[in-house]
Amino acid sequence: MHAALILKALALLVASAMAGAINAVAGGGTLLTFPTLIWLGLPAIAANATSTVGLVPGAMSGTWGYRREVKQSKEWLLLLAPSSLLGGLAGGLLLVETPPAIFDRLAPLLVLAATVLFILQEPISRRLRRGAEAGSGRPHRLLVAGCQFFIALYGGYFGAGMGILMLAALGLLHLGDIHRMNGLKTLTGGLINTVASVLFIVKGMVTWPVALTMAVGSVLGGYFAADAARKLGQRTVRSIVIGVGLTATVVLAVQRLLAGVAP
Repeated sequence: MHAALILKALALLVASAMAGAINAVAGGGTLLTFPTLIWLGLPAIAANATSTVGLVPGAMSGTWGYRREVKQSKEWLLLLAPSSLLGGLAGGLLLVETPPAIFDRLAPLLVLAATVLFILQEPISRRLRRGAEAGSGRPHRLLVAGCQFFIALYGGYFGAGMGILMLAALGLLHLGDIHRMNGLKTLTGGLINTVASVLFIVKGMVTWPVALTMAVGSVLGGYFAADAARKLGQRTVRSIVIGVGLTATVVLAVQRLLAGVAP
């Protein structure tokens, strides 16, 4: 019994550390933590809420690495922060009001959609990099703020892949520097997860031993394991995340199918 608990704790710690590292390198760490929490036996909504809370410290530590770029983007932060907070809160409230049976049915589709976004990340990043280098065109402030609200709505509700969506929206600003876009993405993503996490905590949706273990793992991953992830190479890391995402989609779909035919 104790050996099984230790094994599960180690698996959770490793998954959250890898998520912290992947978020620091590429984004998409939730595709590792959410299926892991499902495997540990948490209901889908509790797994989603707990994963959000557990990864917040890692996101905040990652923001520190972009502090110079964020300081250079105060104007855009003032534009995006309100949309991020309002959208994150709205998405969190939507999750609170979603019946567990409906979210269970949505979970495979959400994981699949996030995996597809992750697969498309490289071509999106290449296009954004070309736009950032061009650095021309008039920023569409209201359009970007509106896009950020709906991205934050999705982020507060589920969150996996929202960083990729944010980079696509931030590309409209023509900031001239992909690192500034990454800095804004990291900080505003942290705001979205934080406001949603506060709601989930108030509503008692968080499994605290799991969330605290994840917090430790995500911070360690953000600080130390990111270097290991870089040494593995982006292609290897991406292959791992995509493999986990597709496997989780199939497993969750089969679980729903078996639940539907069970007497």
